[in-house]
Amino acid sequence: MRYFPVYLDIQDRPCLVVGGGAVGTRKAHTLLQAGARVTVVSPEATPQLASLAAEGRIRLKRRPYIDSDMENAILVFGTTDNRELNHRISEDAQRLGVWCNIADQPERGQFVLPAVVARGDLLISISTSGKSPALARRIRREIESAYGPEYARLLDLLGALRQRLLSQGHDPQGHKKLFEALLDSDLLESIRTGDSARIECCLKEHCGDTVVWEDLMSPVK
Repeated sequence: MRYFPVYLDIQDRPCLVVGGGAVGTRKAHTLLQAGARVTVVSPEATPQLASLAAEGRIRLKRRPYIDSDMENAILVFGTTDNRELNHRISEDAQRLGVWCNIADQPERGQFVLPAVVARGDLLISISTSGKSPALARRIRREIESAYGPEYARLLDLLGALRQRLLSQGHDPQGHKKLFEALLDSDLLESIRTGDSARIECCLKEHCGDTVVWEDLMSPVK
């Protein structure tokens, strides 16, 4: 296994994107979704990046990259179509100890990005270690068809229930059978079909009368 799989908490952390084209735009959007503070450096920028900058959601520097742009960044993405510039970005990152991803030359960076299926806080990642993005996309489509938006609502409900039990001093180890029973029930199907009465029934059957699903997790409606 060449790469170590990990999910990073980059909430309110500075990240740098060098390149203002379509790839750089996608990277900026993904970083924003994870709550990062995003700076994009590029003489040219897509209308989407310009709009994000106008809204104050990113910092856009319309000029060529300089090595000081990388200072304080925890992640940097080289997304330009200039291989010499991408090589320079990679070298600067190694010198400064910053984790770097080069879009079209993954071997020059320290990490690669997986294909991701996101269902709320449920994240399913697929990586071919850079060998075949096409295969990763194919597998992602298959997973997307198998795991619909109901999984996001299920996860919200289970997470809220877990927090409720922990706040009441329940033993975390004792939750295992309870949650396995809920997952073996028709709770997921009830959420998929929006059958609130059956959701309530599942919770009462396994958790008792004190757990009311509408009070527990109102977004799961």
